[in-house]
This record gives sequence, structure tokens and C-alpha cells, in this order.
Amino acid sequence: MKTLKKAAIIFLAFIFLLLTIAIVFSTRLKNRSLPDYNMNIELQGLEAEVKVYRDEYGIPHIYAKNEHDLYLATGYLMAQDRLWQMDLLRRVTLGRLSEIFGDKYIEIDLLLRSLRFSDKSKQIIHNSEEKLIKTLDAYTQGVNFYLEKSEGDLPMEFFLLGYQPERWENYHTLNLISYMAWDLKSGWNEFVLDRIAQVVDSTHYYELIPEMRFHSAYSFDRDKTELLSANKLTALSELENLGAGIFSGSNAWAVSAAKSSSGIPLLANDMHLALNIPGIWMQMHQVIEGELNVTGLLLPGQPFSIVGHNDSIAWGMTNTYVDNLDFYEEKINPEDSNQYLFNGEWKDFKVSEEMIKSKGGTKHKRFYRYNHRGPVVSEIKKVSDRVLTIRWIGDEESDEFRTIYYVNRAQNWNEFKDAFRSFRSISQNILYADRAGNIGIYCCAGIPVRKRDRALAILPGWTDEYDWQGLVPFDELPYEYNPDRGYVSAANNRPVDSTYPHHIGTWYAPPYRIGRIREMLESEDKLSIEDFRQMQKDQQSKFAETFLHMVLPAVEGYDDRSKQEQLALNILHGWDYSMLPDRAAPALCEFWSYYFFAGTFQDEMGAELFKDYLNVQGLPDQAFYNLMNRAESVWLDDISTATKEGLEEIAIRSFSKAMRELVNSYGADTSDWHWGNMHRITLKHPLSEVEALDKIFKFNRGPYVVGGSYHTVSPYRYRFFKPDQVFWGSSHRSIFDLSDWDKTCSVLPTGNSGICSSDHYCDQTEMYIHGEYHIDYFSFEEVKKHSKYEMEFIPAE
Repeated sequence: MKTLKKAAIIFLAFIFLLLTIAIVFSTRLKNRSLPDYNMNIELQGLEAEVKVYRDEYGIPHIYAKNEHDLYLATGYLMAQDRLWQMDLLRRVTLGRLSEIFGDKYIEIDLLLRSLRFSDKSKQIIHNSEEKLIKTLDAYTQGVNFYLEKSEGDLPMEFFLLGYQPERWENYHTLNLISYMAWDLKSGWNEFVLDRIAQVVDSTHYYELIPEMRFHSAYSFDRDKTELLSANKLTALSELENLGAGIFSGSNAWAVSAAKSSSGIPLLANDMHLALNIPGIWMQMHQVIEGELNVTGLLLPGQPFSIVGHNDSIAWGMTNTYVDNLDFYEEKINPEDSNQYLFNGEWKDFKVSEEMIKSKGGTKHKRFYRYNHRGPVVSEIKKVSDRVLTIRWIGDEESDEFRTIYYVNRAQNWNEFKDAFRSFRSISQNILYADRAGNIGIYCCAGIPVRKRDRALAILPGWTDEYDWQGLVPFDELPYEYNPDRGYVSAANNRPVDSTYPHHIGTWYAPPYRIGRIREMLESEDKLSIEDFRQMQKDQQSKFAETFLHMVLPAVEGYDDRSKQEQLALNILHGWDYSMLPDRAAPALCEFWSYYFFAGTFQDEMGAELFKDYLNVQGLPDQAFYNLMNRAESVWLDDISTATKEGLEEIAIRSFSKAMRELVNSYGADTSDWHWGNMHRITLKHPLSEVEALDKIFKFNRGPYVVGGSYHTVSPYRYRFFKPDQVFWGSSHRSIFDLSDWDKTCSVLPTGNSGICSSDHYCDQTEMYIHGEYHIDYFSFEEVKKHSKYEMEFIPAE
């Protein structure tokens, strides 16, 4: 017995020792790259000292004496907090994800390489002004100084994935900007629609296409908007899961001095994308005394504020939803599969051989082909019966790096416009406000000029009939400046009416968000920063209002209702359409609308195609919006039954299905149907897919109860139909008070640091979930007063 007892003690001691070693090791691994924000750092190449203050959220306020030092410090500080994310985004643009994540990314890598981001970036650098190149080089130098100084203490993601980061090159920064253009492209809808066209007739098909007569909430009022002319002027869901998605939807509005309670304009902006950890934005304040004072949101890997304000102006962005990607079907020479027909001649595809290295060192030889339009994507997308190429806006001449450099420095409307003249690949409606009292909005977009009689089909590519003929000149793009109504606003809605001479897009957001925004903007004569906060938090749904007005009469006229169904109807009758988490009505509406939609469209498409259709953002929204405006459709008949159904039958049947699903999943007590019981978000880190890693390092945050939906001003989109898998929403909330910059406020869904052991990893998350903000101090006095950390970069001798 003594021997057994002694063996047991030794065994337990051994286990304890292993646990202790594991805890010490994991703690060391978590903290290995944790920076000391109060430690001064010597840097080669600095011309003068740079002072850095950080507030209680770890947001850096950088005070430099010249541009070179400012951007060198910016590169170092960004790498200090976001190095692994920077490397991840860089790998996306280079098509090198397989090296760290394995074989499942090989085809994604091939697609990304076929977009040739680096070729365009190097061309932009070749044509850039010398001062822009110096700025870019200084930033690159700062990133690489951090890599050198932290070689043994890199973020733990590098250790867990088993690789070392390479040196940063200046074109990598421009690659990230080009990738934003790819993520913003509009046109992949046509790929899924083409599949649907193979299984339904033309009447069914065209009812899926947005009808512009129903989109009458314009961003630009053509009655009051003058077009400038020259003579008046001197895959990809995998990438989302990695946190590599950029813009998708967005809200922005500004009110004039006359409509602001302070007598100076206010501007609000929140851009929408997949919500992951680390978040896509980093907050930073950059100052060169007497020359530059700008603060805002930076994309990790580039040095400028993409959205923000300087000492004179503020600006925000919303996606324009330009049709800037077209598919072309190529005719292939039956005697030579590497030739395509163009204007009566056989042309050779250009072929690029790519060696894609996978995790573990295995090399995979792949090829992609391209012609004068762009890459062949049918092979990458596994389309075997046709050869398809794409033309997309990212291949067009543009220089967004120049734009953001100059808008960071713009002091008025004319300088703002001049900055955005080179902003073509990333099509945005840019909202503007200045301290002189002016507001405006400009459609800064690369809008292709081409024939549009087959707008939503895969186009015939054997002639130049449907080729692009250039882009709409900047001076012919829509804009508004100081409109009489006293505000400007955009929420991915239709920009202009049909009198505008150029086709901009098709897949605009239904006007649920913009309708509610304008309803709130017009509810008061004057609005305050507190009013703007309430607007950004608003979860009242114009979709729910429209949907219930369509379907409730049908169910109310149905006599054979159960007691529980009547109770559910009573809940809906007393509802104000607010999608709050502590109410049952939002759940009833969302479940009912889903089963109504599925009951309308799934039988004709088939289950597999319908599932793919649901997962393409924007397609289901448009079909549903068309249907609600018509209240009749050829899709309403269920072809799986012998009878011919209409709206009334589908409404009753889908209501019963929704009730059964709610009872089966959440019980018969309607108090358990609160929207927050089922509508939740978990913010996820890419490495948390390995459950053991998440348990050890606590990468993820949540789940959190949230209200709203994709159709509310405060948006939370979930995967159809899994309300507990919210994945998309506001990537930030920013409100700029031009009467006093020190009252400007914002919040991120995560935090400024990407290091999971940092106090600032997700220190803004609770505020974000509860609709709270922090102040973005701007004046030196307030920055210094509220600083929690101070350090200096010192020139190395």
C-alpha cells in the first residue's frame, strides 16, 4: 500500500508539474508580444523625437515634427498592435493563404493571384509623386523596424501556425487598398442568377431582378443637384471567416449648421462588414505641428485615416453598389482550347503558371489564364460547360493611396473633391462636413461606360459589343452641396433617378435603412450629438412594417386559428416594429418572413440552389422587396402541390410553419420567444476554429444578446436561417461634432489591439453591444489630460 501511495503521489506531482509548465508556457506565449506602452524606443532613421500618448483604450496620438517621422512611427505602432492581422491581409492579396492554413485555400489562392493586385500596386508606385513614395517608404521602414526588434517575441499566432513573417514591402500597403476594391465589387450576383436562369422561365427570372420603380429613395436629389462639367471647372465566405472582409453595407448622414443644435454641422458614419477579431479598423491620431492634425480609422497595413476628420473637415463613406464587375462567355477554338474568338479573330489566352506552396512545404502547380478583359474564372469556380472571364474595376487606372493622403489634409470642399478625383476602384458615396458650416455628398466611383441591354446576364464575349469603353468622368458624377433640406444621407440606396444619363448599378439596398434614417432626420427641426447616438442605435424596422402590412390581413381572415396563433397575432398587432432583444414580436416576424420567402421561392429553385441563393447577400432582399411592392408574383404558386396558391395561402401556411418552429425550438410560452434568446453574436478569431486553442487562449468573445436585423439602422445580419449566428454589422460607429472636436465620439466592436492578452484586445466590445461610445479627444490639452500611457521614439545614434 505504501508503494502504491508513493507512486500515486509521484504521479500527481508529475501531472501538477506538467500543468504548471503548460500554464507558464501558455502565459508566456500569450504575453510574448505584449508591448510596454510607456517604454521609449530608439529608432534608426528618425530625424527628430516623436511623442506618443495613448488613452485608456490604447489609441495612439502621435506627435511628430515631419512627415517622414510621423509615418515611420505609424508603421512601428501599427505592427506593434496588429502585426499578425497585417500579415494575414497581405497573404490574402498575394494569394498565399495555403502556406499557413493548408490545402483548402489552394483554389482561393489561385483566384486571388489571378487578380494581380501586386502588378497594379507597383504601377501606381511607378507613377506616384515623390512625396507619396517617401511617405510609403517611411511607413514600410517603421513596420520592418518593429519586425527586427521583436524577432524573438512575435505575436503567438506565428508560433501556433509555425511560420515567420517576411519583411514588409511598400507595394504590400497598396495591395491592401486594391483588395478593398475587390471586396467591394458588385457583380457576383450574376453568377448565381445565371444558374437560376437554367431552371426557371424568363418571367420567374425577371421577378428576381430589382425593379428601379420601387427604388425611389435617392441619395442625390436630381432636381437640386447640378452635374459638374469640364467647362465649369478649372469567394469568398472563407475570407470573411478569416476577418479579411472589408466594406459591405453602410450608413452615413450629415446635418447642416441650420439643422444642428450647435449651429455647426454634425456627421455620422458606420460601415458594415463581417464582425471578427481582430476588427478591421485601428484608431489613430496623427499630428505634425502646424501641418497636419487628423484622426480616424486606419486599415492595418496602410498609414492614413480612411474615415475621420482633421482640424477643418470630416468625412464618411457608404458603398455605392456600382455594377463594376461583368462576366463574359468566351467562344473557344475547337482546334485549340487556348484560343478565344474576338471580333472575328482567334486570340491566344495569356497563361500564368503559379506554384502554390501548402502548409508542410508541398508545392502545387496551378495555372490561370486571362485575356484583354481579365482572368478566366470558370476553371477556378468549377464551371465545366463554359469558359467565363471577368472585367472588374480593380484593373482600371486609379490611385486611392493618393486620395486618402490628400483628403487627410483637405481644408475645404474643393480640396476634398480634388483628393477624390483618383478614387475609382473603391466606389463610395463620400459624405462631407466642414467647420465653415457646409455639408455635401459626392459619388466617388469608377462607373463603367458600356452597353447595358443585357445588364444582368453573362455577356457574349466574342465581340467588343459589351466591352467597357472607359469610366464616367469625375466631373459627371452626382453630388450635392448644401441642399435646402439641411441634410445629406446614404445607406447603399439608389443614388439617382432614371434621368441620370449613366447606368450606375442594380443591386442597391432596399430602402428600409435609408427610409428610417430620413424619418428620424426629419422628426426634429434641430438635431444634437445625442440624437445621432440614438439614430445609430435605432432598431425599428421598415421591413417588418411592410411585410406585416402585406401578410397580416390574410391570416386575420383565416378562421381556423388556434388559441396560441391568436396570441401570436395579438403580439404582432401591438408591436411598433422595434427589433429589441426583449420582445417576442421580432422573432415572430423574422421566422414568419423566412418561411414565407422559402415557401415562395424554394420549390421552383430546388433545395440546393435555393440555399446558395440565400447565401448571396442582396439577392433574397431584392426578390422579397419586389414581392412586397407587387403583392403578387408567379413565384407564389407552390408547384409541388396540385392546387394554385396565391399570397393568402402562402401567408397562412408560412405563419403556421413559423409557429411550429418557435414552439418546437423554444417552447409554447411566448415569453421564451424573446428575440435576444435566439439572436446572438460571438466575435471570433480565425484560430478559434481549433476549439482547444480558444479554451487555452480565450480568443473569442461572446455570445452576446443583440437586437436588430439586416434591415435595421443598427444592423445585425445572421446566416439564413440561423439567428444565433450573427456575423455582420457596424464595423465602427463614429459621430463627428464639428462644433467641438473634443466631443467627437466613436466605438469599435473589438478594440485597438490584436494581441489577445492585451487589456485593449476587446475593451470596447461591451460598449459596442450596449450602444455606448468613447470620446475621441483631439486638442493637445485634452489628449494629454486623458492619456494613460506616454512614450517617445528617439533617434538612434
